[in-house]
Amino acid sequence: MTAGTAPAARRRIRIGIDTGGTFTDVVALDEDSGELVTTKTPSTPGNPADGFLAGVRKVLDLMGAAGDDISAVSHGTTVATNKLLEGKVEALGFITTEGYEFILEIARQAVPDGYGNSYFWVKPPRIVPADHVRTVGGRLDFEGNEIRPFDEASAVAAARWFRTRGITTIGVCLLHSYADDRHELAMREVLRREHPDAVVSISSEVLREYREYERSMTTLVDAAVKPSVSRYVANIHHRLDEFVGRSERLPFHIMKSNGGVLSADEVVHQPITTVLSGPAAGALGAGLIAGRAGFDKVLTCDGGGTSTDVSVVLGGEPTLTTEGTVGAYPSKIPMIDVVTVGAGGGSIAWISPEGSLKVGPQSAGADPGPLCYAKGGTDPTITDAHVVLGRIPPHLLGGEIPLDVEAARKGIEGLAHRLGLDADRCATGILEISAWNQANALRQVSVKRGLDVRDFMLATFGGSGSLLACRLVDILGLAGVVVPQNPGNVSAFGLLTVDVRNDYVQTAVARHDGLDHAAVQKTFDDLTAKAASALDGEGFPRSAHRYARTVDLRYFGQAYEVRVAAPDGEVDDAYAAGVAARFHDEHRALYGYDFRGDPTQQVEWVNLRVTGVGPITRPELRELPTAEGAADVRERAHRSVRPVCFDADDGYVDTDVWWRPDLRAGDVVEGPAVIEEFGSTVPLHPGFTARVDALGNLVVTRRGAAATTPEA
Repeated sequence: MTAGTAPAARRRIRIGIDTGGTFTDVVALDEDSGELVTTKTPSTPGNPADGFLAGVRKVLDLMGAAGDDISAVSHGTTVATNKLLEGKVEALGFITTEGYEFILEIARQAVPDGYGNSYFWVKPPRIVPADHVRTVGGRLDFEGNEIRPFDEASAVAAARWFRTRGITTIGVCLLHSYADDRHELAMREVLRREHPDAVVSISSEVLREYREYERSMTTLVDAAVKPSVSRYVANIHHRLDEFVGRSERLPFHIMKSNGGVLSADEVVHQPITTVLSGPAAGALGAGLIAGRAGFDKVLTCDGGGTSTDVSVVLGGEPTLTTEGTVGAYPSKIPMIDVVTVGAGGGSIAWISPEGSLKVGPQSAGADPGPLCYAKGGTDPTITDAHVVLGRIPPHLLGGEIPLDVEAARKGIEGLAHRLGLDADRCATGILEISAWNQANALRQVSVKRGLDVRDFMLATFGGSGSLLACRLVDILGLAGVVVPQNPGNVSAFGLLTVDVRNDYVQTAVARHDGLDHAAVQKTFDDLTAKAASALDGEGFPRSAHRYARTVDLRYFGQAYEVRVAAPDGEVDDAYAAGVAARFHDEHRALYGYDFRGDPTQQVEWVNLRVTGVGPITRPELRELPTAEGAADVRERAHRSVRPVCFDADDGYVDTDVWWRPDLRAGDVVEGPAVIEEFGSTVPLHPGFTARVDALGNLVVTRRGAAATTPEA
């Protein structure tokens, strides 16, 4: 730099990175110019940090930027999810109240899919074996009153027992600690003194909500993933700081299951909040894009290498639940209502002992991957079926990863021979089974929630999410499909749209007719103060804070609650009556009836909740140039013709292949066709039409049908 020359101004580039089983997806936003750049790079399962940093370098190179230009990074991770799904929970201890040592064994008398499955269902293994459970004396009642004092001697004995056996990860859930945490705090202090190497989670900090089994399980899941999440996040953050090379720490946020993000420094204290990190970001990103395009009822379909995740978005917001599970473990933290099915690109096709064709949930993953990856895979997969039928090109990522079509065909032929089929009919059968698996998952989040699937558009994204879109329209009777631009990177894009969110809950059971308004107001105020303190710590000024109240209500005698919105304002008779009226409405919408006006059916308030939100600036979706006329689309975007099989009975048909980046707003592509781009492909079946809207989305409908959205 010559004398008197000012240093170049540092750019402000915000990056979203979603690490999947096969690819790491990256989206970068230049906050000054609004430029949005997307890319993908292979994941590195052995050390996910390597693929993470490779993605950062790749996107910066595309933007002509350097590490010092990064202003913030948001990350969606599957570390916690994989830890639980793979059952890799190391030695874990559990401390509970004396007399309740079998709470995990008793659990709930619930059998998946109802009692018709009870003869074949095997109870999943306990997250903590019975011989790793210790109890301590002392007892609180449901209002937090002390019945028996905390027994420090038994607490010391429990702590020393775990220490001598080398059990360093411990969950603590003492009876009724949601009402008063003094006994749990005392237990944690004993563990700090007697077993300082232990990683400890206490239920009054993880989930301050009643139901001892669910609270115990949620606390133990938090403890189980805390060491691995802490190591992973610390490693990523350290390598990011080294790469950026600035003296101050780079703002680094981790996606939470509730649709918000949390700073890396804080997430190590709440690791359970990340168990659905990646799927949550995808639902948010797809919801935002579809909402901007004019769709307010959307089903999302996120197809990856291992699985497909589906959810519901209403009015641009994904639906939330606290009744989720991760693997076999219930977790009552707020999370986006996502259903996962083993129908990703790497899902393996196999033959059952009865001789029928099955697909998934086993996956070939990223390494060795499908047969066409030529990395040592031995089993045919969904991706192999697509490539054999010509529905995807013989390469991925615009030619970066060549595919071995012959290896895929030989694998499919081997499977087909065992079934007495030809290769093409076997391949179409694999895709038909996969489509029905996805359709059943979509029904689970819609029809089983009382929603008419025919009212919804389907937003497909992820590397494999759009491959079966046309078939899903026919199976479910959907209005149509929305395929965003760069669909393989929608989850990473979603990370750039996410606010900081923190959820706080307090159980406060009371009959509506005897509700203590002052007590409810004080609980709301206390929860809001906690939310405000957390947002202060995240660097948000008080003027930017937003708070949302919700309440869990039920009819007296019911076992489960319905969550309803509760507005800001002073809690009085009119306020409580308004909340109860919302409950009646929601109950009718969910179950088809309510007891409004029936004096024999009392409403009961159960849980009070406050969500604190620190808003961020969302990227703008830019409109595409408008096509000058239909005549020039072929010259502009048509690339080739290749034989593609859409139906085994019809065989292969010569099919136009289009390059999506060259399509403009208003362009129309008629099926049969294949629309390709860098990270994804849309096979457009005969009888379907794809129209490009103003934002560059492909709106796919049955020919002659109209999607319920404004015209481009």
